[in-house]
Amino acid sequence: MNIQNPTASLLKSLPRATRKGTRVEAGRPFPRGATWDGFGVNFALFSAHATKVELCIFDEKGEREIERIVLPEYTNEVFHGYLPDARPGLIYGYRVHGPYEPDNGHRFNPNKLLLDPYAKQHVGELTWDHALFGYTIGHKDGDLSFDERDSAAFVPKSQVIDPAFTWGTERRPNVPWERTIFYETHVKGFTQRHPSVPERDRGKFAGLAHHDVVQYIKSLGVTSVELLPIHAFVDDSYLVEKGLRNYWGYNTLGFFAPDPRYMGTPFVNEFKEMVSTFHHAGLEVILDVVYNHTAEGNENGPTLSFKGIDNASYYRLLPDNKRYYINDTGTGNTVNTSHPRVMQLVMDSLRYWAGEMHVDGFRFDLATILAREPTGFSEESSFLHATMQDPLLSQIKLIAEPWDCGPGGYQVGRFPPGWAEWNDGYRDTIRAYWKGDEGKVPAVASKISASADLFDKRGRRPWASVNFVTAHDGFTLHDTVCYNDKHNEANGEDNRDGHSHNLSYNHGVEGPTDDPEINNVRFRQLRNFFSTLLFSRGTPMILAGDEFARTQGGNNNAYAQDNEIGWVDWNVTEEGVQLVEFVQKLIRLRQALPMLRRGRFLHGTFDEEIGAKDVTWMSPSGGEMQDAEWNDTGARCFGVLLDGRAQSEGIRRVGSDATMLLVLNAHHDVVNFKLPSAPGGRRWACIIDTNMPDRDELVPFEFETDYMATGRSFLVFLLEPENGTDSSDDAHQAFAHVAEAFRQAAIDRVHIMRPEGVD
Repeated sequence: MNIQNPTASLLKSLPRATRKGTRVEAGRPFPRGATWDGFGVNFALFSAHATKVELCIFDEKGEREIERIVLPEYTNEVFHGYLPDARPGLIYGYRVHGPYEPDNGHRFNPNKLLLDPYAKQHVGELTWDHALFGYTIGHKDGDLSFDERDSAAFVPKSQVIDPAFTWGTERRPNVPWERTIFYETHVKGFTQRHPSVPERDRGKFAGLAHHDVVQYIKSLGVTSVELLPIHAFVDDSYLVEKGLRNYWGYNTLGFFAPDPRYMGTPFVNEFKEMVSTFHHAGLEVILDVVYNHTAEGNENGPTLSFKGIDNASYYRLLPDNKRYYINDTGTGNTVNTSHPRVMQLVMDSLRYWAGEMHVDGFRFDLATILAREPTGFSEESSFLHATMQDPLLSQIKLIAEPWDCGPGGYQVGRFPPGWAEWNDGYRDTIRAYWKGDEGKVPAVASKISASADLFDKRGRRPWASVNFVTAHDGFTLHDTVCYNDKHNEANGEDNRDGHSHNLSYNHGVEGPTDDPEINNVRFRQLRNFFSTLLFSRGTPMILAGDEFARTQGGNNNAYAQDNEIGWVDWNVTEEGVQLVEFVQKLIRLRQALPMLRRGRFLHGTFDEEIGAKDVTWMSPSGGEMQDAEWNDTGARCFGVLLDGRAQSEGIRRVGSDATMLLVLNAHHDVVNFKLPSAPGGRRWACIIDTNMPDRDELVPFEFETDYMATGRSFLVFLLEPENGTDSSDDAHQAFAHVAEAFRQAAIDRVHIMRPEGVD
């Protein structure tokens, strides 16, 4: 049977008695949701407090309700029924009966058509109307009143799917954590203006899977594409009234369904096809997921799904007044993962996306909430236990955004082994340092060493720190060096929204300028940020478009800008092309140098056996930094000496890795930096100087030579391998790999969409 046949045809295939609602079988209470078994569809819906559930079937457009069937059985708090001969494509919703007692946490209203929390596909869009609300807007009793209007005409519907898909030779890349480089992007924003993507595919999964798009991402050298939320979500009413949309998607309504706006023709497995394409290119797919709240808001919000199915179970309510919601998210409600059935929903969703959809990991929005029990955040929470014991989820990448606005909400470094965490302290420290703030050297030393003070415990590795300078929320990297202040006027909130503490610096002019000196220092600062990020221990994350200096015009909160502000502009300038090629070279160098990926934190510990420290912090005079220099708030230039003898893991081999020197100079002026001496007349070779980004070969210097570090610059040196050592050891191999990286960078320029007239 062609599963794209309209629902009316599907209903005609049912026995006549079934179409009248007089013949529905008991079915099973599991799995939850609508499940086609090849012969019919089983429907199962959890509700601990409902008294009756009606299954409503709609026509092929999802516009007219053509049948209403009472689910006949109730087992273990699950209503269930089975429709023989029902098929994929069936469009449905639920009407759930029960008490309407807001003071007791119950908000049942069968006049409101509800989405199945387990629906694998949604049909139609939400239209804001007073009928969406369980209470009567404007009534003197507010949310205690009861609204009898039917909401079916204004809500999306659920749809039965056929999960069949041929994966063929697709395999997970299984990129090791120590080689992982995240690339955060947005399905629509990345492809909406891409000239190679056909118009019909722009903004959709199919567009992201386009050959030129995938090859560009692959050519950068990143390993894992992290997508902003793609679960079905809702445009907030206050945004719609302003002519805006919830562009980022942090307003989830369905934890199993891809948002229809990212799909073309219904019933096409576009998401699976995209994942398969990325996997064939060796790229991982990471989903940003929002299980901490839903789009239904607080007591004044609409009744769309969970609120009308079992409000008292799905949401955290105030214990002394269940009319009101605990709002640890700042969005109106908080999902109650302390309830076993709600926890099951989250875990089932994660397993569905990891198992059925083959994604490689998840970044959890406001993850602290998921690990918060009624007594507060706990490393031993049921959610964290559930994920780490799960045989599938424990083997993929799990990344926490370790904060929220609830009590004890900031928990960076507190997640258990197996988890990685966004490290916002890295962002703030590195921004402040390159901005020129005083007294930042000690903090920078900690952050580029993978923040051992936070993460070096319980056997965690440096990769647990996800280092980033920019993310979707905040300035782009270009805007960080071009604006002192946010410019969010387009958001319609009089520039009051968004963070005001951006640790940015415009270098003398707010916004664009034709001044060549200012533009030169701005692009050097961009290279400094990328060099710091990619030569720090930990897991780097790059915001898409930063590598060619994408701008949002100073908007640091583009969550509602589904337009040119939020979309990536592929009309890249020549300076942008040069920057992306520099970033490509940095990534190749990072992957060529094992030292940067070692699974050991750096503490400056002296190893008596080999007579070396794992890291030595150097002053510009060429000696080890002393207490007075650490405490000098005016210090802005220092070196990081990574001794190759102390870097190997497992069975140690003396001289088994390259010795590297990083020099960071945030002074506005030149600093004369004396390179550390080395025995045997060995020389230092400069592989990166952000003041000379086009350098495409190793440049050697005698060890006594002072190096003039340009104001606001980042440098990387490698020490020549010792004469007579095995040419196959890692130190020799590092030099060979670096030379090869330079050679490839010179002859294999990254493919990027260049503006007309640029070679």
